Amino acid sequence: MNVGGFFQMMDISASALHAERARMNVVANNLANAYTTHDTDGNRKTFRRQMVSFKPGAPDVTGSETLGVQVSEITPDMTSFRKVYQPTHPDADEKGYVSMPNVDVATEMMDMMVASRAYEANITAMESAKQVIRGSLQIFA
Repeated sequence: MNVGGFFQMMDISASALHAERARMNVVANNLANAYTTHDTDGNRKTFRRQMVSFKPGAPDVTGSETLGVQVSEITPDMTSFRKVYQPTHPDADEKGYVSMPNVDVATEMMDMMVASRAYEANITAMESAKQVIRGSLQIFA
């Protein structure tokens, strides 16, 4: 493999770092809103969990439609809200139930760990490519 191929490997890993950072940001937002029942204006609106989808290719980073990865979309999770019995809650319905966000903290923590591991793996791949490039340059020097 030529040196240009190693730079391409670094670009591919860089695209994955961008995508995983986006996923970690979405997961962090989900966790921060796990109990949110109002929007920023104070209107009653239960937070809906967000999900990240990836697609191959990262033309802005790798210059290719097939190499690398990018976020294709961030979509709301349309599963139903959790009903929690809290008759004293100001948002409780006539039966005492509150519609809580469809955020499962355990699932979000697992997603965060997976994204974090993928991020670390891509940093390791970049470091390996840098070491190979450095070694190649020392041979030619």
